[in-house]
Amino acid sequence: MEKSDLTMETFKDFWEFYLTQHTNKINKWMHVVGTLIAIGLLIYSLFFDSRLILFSPLIGYGFAWTGHFVFEKNKPATFKYPLRSLLADLKLTWVTLFCLQK
Repeated sequence: MEKSDLTMETFKDFWEFYLTQHTNKINKWMHVVGTLIAIGLLIYSLFFDSRLILFSPLIGYGFAWTGHFVFEKNKPATFKYPLRSLLADLKLTWVTLFCLQK
């Protein structure tokens, strides 16, 4: 299901679309794991080895895109909405870990 850009003017609208693209539990957890590793690596690289900062998005998106292509069988929204997708990945991680959402 593809939503028109005109119907996603707010982050709330995008979030509703984003959730329709993340119904598979394995895909959701692939996003959570990738996001947490990416954040951890980003923090580590800031204090110990700045060269590792390049691997942070590769690992984060590697997990997420694998979840989409292998388990969810759809195209990641990152390709069309990179910033909103990043924010939604962070929100998905928070909601999954702390809000006891299914």
